[in-house]
Amino acid sequence: MFGIAVLISGRGSNLESVISAVEEGWLKCRITAVISDNPAAGGLGLAKEMGIKTHVFQGESVSDSILSAVKEHTDLIVCAGFLSILRGALLDVFQNRIINIHPALIPSFCGSGMYGLKVHRAALDYGVRKSGCTVHFVESGIDTGPIILQRTVEVIYTDTAEDLQKRILEEEHIAIVEAVKLISENRVEVKGRKVLIN
Repeated sequence: MFGIAVLISGRGSNLESVISAVEEGWLKCRITAVISDNPAAGGLGLAKEMGIKTHVFQGESVSDSILSAVKEHTDLIVCAGFLSILRGALLDVFQNRIINIHPALIPSFCGSGMYGLKVHRAALDYGVRKSGCTVHFVESGIDTGPIILQRTVEVIYTDTAEDLQKRILEEEHIAIVEAVKLISENRVEVKGRKVLIN
């Protein structure tokens, strides 16, 4: 069965969506591991409750440690709110097999230092009328990999960053599961910077 490893740094709401989709049979996948760079990440507890193997890796060797943990039985790595930057051999071994979800419509409000509420504040400060989330493949650049899919929300004049974050997070939960499903069904093909969905 198609194996996925999920990388998290926080409470794990996107992880929860993936787990639910697997349990309901919508995703024909097995979660091989949940990995965090934060020992206090709430999603670790959820994974343990579900009987999923967990790991915590920190420091300069995070990417190498992840590679050692997932190189067998894992077909796809899913970054679901994972804040460490992936580097080195992991990117080569899992080329076009690592995806990330970003809480904005890439190429806007992304790159180094753009995560969490910072992204939503930047979108509101700029005055955009729409924002959303992007699922993309991970490569050596930050948020520069080919885009798989995007979902949008309307930006309301009275929105706070927290308001916008909440609405976009709902779309993230849909997008991350949809992307995993497409990839697990071998329906995604990368051609340069473009992603073809069959």
